[in-house]
Amino acid sequence: MTTVIISPKYQIVIPKIIRERLNLKPGQKLQIINVGDKIEFVPIQDIKQARGFLKGIDTNIKRESDRE
Repeated sequence: MTTVIISPKYQIVIPKIIRERLNLKPGQKLQIINVGDKIEFVPIQDIKQARGFLKGIDTNIKRESDRE
């Protein structure tokens, strides 16, 4: 566990090891979620990174009888 300090402007520095593990980049957006008495920072992935993630998926599915 890493400890950070909140600056007088309510800013924090994300430790290098966490930035590297999550591949965070300057200017990247994070979603902040309050969960009980905790704060979660969730990286928002650029939609362009999702391109092709369904490549190779099996599209041969059985259609329902009312849709044939």
